[in-house]
Amino acid sequence: MQKMTAAKLAKIYGVSRQAIHAHVKKGNISKGSDGLIDFAEAIRALGEPQNYTDDVNLNLSINNEKLTEIDALKQQIDMLEKQLNIYEKREEQALTREQFYQDQIEKMQLLLIAPTVQKTDNQNSESEISHQQIHVTEQNEQKPISKKLRFLKKFFE
Repeated sequence: MQKMTAAKLAKIYGVSRQAIHAHVKKGNISKGSDGLIDFAEAIRALGEPQNYTDDVNLNLSINNEKLTEIDALKQQIDMLEKQLNIYEKREEQALTREQFYQDQIEKMQLLLIAPTVQKTDNQNSESEISHQQIHVTEQNEQKPISKKLRFLKKFFE
């Protein structure tokens, strides 16, 4: 059973602390090396206490309350762990979705850049046409090509 101090035994049995010490001194009750008295030893020497059953029931009810509280806390922990797992999955899905959208944006940007390359090809063909017009005009006028035109010709050829 449990070990108790002389004061606690006196309270349980409804006697003074000195009475418990007198029983110890007579040798009716023995103390352990730690100075505490085993409750089974007290029952053997003094008999069953009258009001101790109430204390035992009270202790049991307190222990039951603590156990139910512990069980409730364990259930809360389990619930929170499940919620955490759900939110981690959602975060992973969101990151995957974000990466997919980033890839789509990059692809669309590349597609937007590609037509500008085609426009520059169109611009080059327009410049070739204008170059040909200049060349035709030059042939028609049969004037010597100025330095400025030779310089511009380099870009359009």
